Amino acid sequence: MKKFNIQITNEVCLVSLVFFLTFLVSCSKEESVADIPELQAVSLHGNVPTDKKGNVNVTVTEFASNIPSPRGLKFGPDGYLYVASAGTGGTTLLTSCEQVIPPVGPYLGGNTSSILKISPAGVITNLVSQLPSDVNALGFTMGVADIEFVENQLYALLDAGCSHGNPDYPTSVIKVNNDGSWSVVANISDYLANNPVAAPEEDDFEPDGTLYDLINVRGNLYSVEPNRGDLIKITTDGTITRVLDFSAQYGHNVPTSIAFHGNFYVGNLRTFPLVKGSSKIFKVTPDGEVKIWAEDFTGILGVAFDAQNRMYVLETSAVDNGPAPGTGRVVRLNNDHSRDVIIDNLTFPTGMTFGPEGALYISNAGFGPPVGQILKVEFN
Repeated sequence: MKKFNIQITNEVCLVSLVFFLTFLVSCSKEESVADIPELQAVSLHGNVPTDKKGNVNVTVTEFASNIPSPRGLKFGPDGYLYVASAGTGGTTLLTSCEQVIPPVGPYLGGNTSSILKISPAGVITNLVSQLPSDVNALGFTMGVADIEFVENQLYALLDAGCSHGNPDYPTSVIKVNNDGSWSVVANISDYLANNPVAAPEEDDFEPDGTLYDLINVRGNLYSVEPNRGDLIKITTDGTITRVLDFSAQYGHNVPTSIAFHGNFYVGNLRTFPLVKGSSKIFKVTPDGEVKIWAEDFTGILGVAFDAQNRMYVLETSAVDNGPAPGTGRVVRLNNDHSRDVIIDNLTFPTGMTFGPEGALYISNAGFGPPVGQILKVEFN
């Protein structure tokens, strides 16, 4: 694992959404992390908390690299880190079902997504490969979005379906066995079709959905569907029920991330181009009552709590007119309501989780270039 020397900087790279999309699709699939300056930028620039003497209080290392589109990640009961890799999409274009409208659609489907497991020493093995993956007309890839354990059983959140070029498998929660075999547990595509929200956004509509986070709360799984604004509960026997329809109260606010700490805490991305300070954290009770809990964030794609009950918020790009490379960061909300930037200058981070030893693990470059990395942040 390579240690990064973190230096404090106030420089921010402002680029347009057009450049962001060009950046995603123009990088060669043969490139590695070492070949991509944007992924090395975190080794040169970073803004991390310091003590009163100005000493850096975190150490950042590269835990794993060369992962295609890393997304959600969790530690398993075996002590290994499990990572959802969304893959690189495919070439299958379907016209037999409702498609996502341009400029986002159509999608091209394939079987390039996977679930990886990484040992404490950073050795990567492929638990299951050739899972459905898709890429839209703008170069965004989707596939396995997140993973979660219920007791010792691994489950994964899969973005697929006919509108994504994968007719054989719906957007779903799948059950993954130790031998790499898997099966669909809950058909989310069917649920979305039969349970419309109050205020769907016609110009940004995904027939099969684009679910993002997956968490375990008392043996049940929960996820958010950003396109519709749906917070749902998924039992391990496949029953899906709605906890909250965000669209009924907040319109098209694009909820992407969810954590549970007595209540649900949901972060939203908002639409592109990003407006600095427009993202929020919503507090949702188990009964579905909702209120705004914290404001003034940008482009939220992750929420987590540490052992001291402090919230961490992952911003994939924390600037106006983003997303922009090198502007992602993690912000900590302390118990006295102050905020610390734990690390910044990240390139399109897409997920984070705490390890059993208290370190924070981050999926970096999850939306491109084609290869990403897992960063480990240790608190000194």
